[in-house]
Amino acid sequence: MTPEQERKYIRQARTDPRAFVHLYDHYFSRIHAYVCYRVHSQQDAEDVIAEVFFKAIRGLRRFKWRNRNSFAAWLFRIAHNLVVDYYRRYERVELSLESEESPAELTNHAPLPEKVVVQQETFRHMRALIATLSPRRQEVVTLRFFGGLRNKEIAGVLDLDERTVAAHLSRGLQDLR
Repeated sequence: MTPEQERKYIRQARTDPRAFVHLYDHYFSRIHAYVCYRVHSQQDAEDVIAEVFFKAIRGLRRFKWRNRNSFAAWLFRIAHNLVVDYYRRYERVELSLESEESPAELTNHAPLPEKVVVQQETFRHMRALIATLSPRRQEVVTLRFFGGLRNKEIAGVLDLDERTVAAHLSRGLQDLR
């Protein structure tokens, strides 16, 4: 979707919520991947995702277009805040590394059984590695690789300077290596 199309859909959705479907379709997979990584229960993740888009529709009139990345940053900020609220609500300070759910259960398509086993092991190993990072670096890496956001968008979501995001990402990837 081009920035012009996105802006047009935002304008339309402010008066006709049915127009929001274009924005939903465009951002759903990225929000889904980000939330599912952060919230390890599939049912809870689905609840958080639904709430993200519900809050976005309700708050769309207050959204201010600043640049081509501002809507993505705004939407991921909502998702980030709801994930934080989720952990506060359930008093889950640290992420569980022993999640029983696999990446296959977090997607809409089911891979072959042998791929599921490899994916499960890779996902557990990756989650364990990411968990060794500081909380800020975990969030930056998660938004970048699960949310598909650029540094500028991550800066908007986390209310950080873009150079700070780049430093966290660089150091986080270095730590993972």
